[in-house]
Amino acid sequence: METINLKQKHTKFTKQWHPHQIATVDDMQVILAKIKGEFVWHSHENEDELFQVIKGTLYMQFRDRTEVVKEGEIIVVPKGVEHNPMTKNDEEVHLLLFEKQNTAHTGAVQHEMTQTEYPKI
Repeated sequence: METINLKQKHTKFTKQWHPHQIATVDDMQVILAKIKGEFVWHSHENEDELFQVIKGTLYMQFRDRTEVVKEGEIIVVPKGVEHNPMTKNDEEVHLLLFEKQNTAHTGAVQHEMTQTEYPKI
């Protein structure tokens, strides 16, 4: 048991759209990510996802609307809901995510941005 400094952990990687695991809580993983631009439309059939914005502004696109998530705010995407995270104006956004350890990065969608392993930092 030791404290984890999120800002310090974010300095350990530069690759965008490539999650890094910083902790586990029961069957959940705590993940950091840096994102920039637009991701890929996907859903997770059996898992919810929690996104917290550490730095910047996240635009979480849903088929019927876009939610704006600012620094210090969270959004929970329920299982089965198609979504597409993105940023605007070339801004890099830093995220903290909570999701089950077996959650596939892009759900059933296979894309060049799909990651299958999350490095532990």
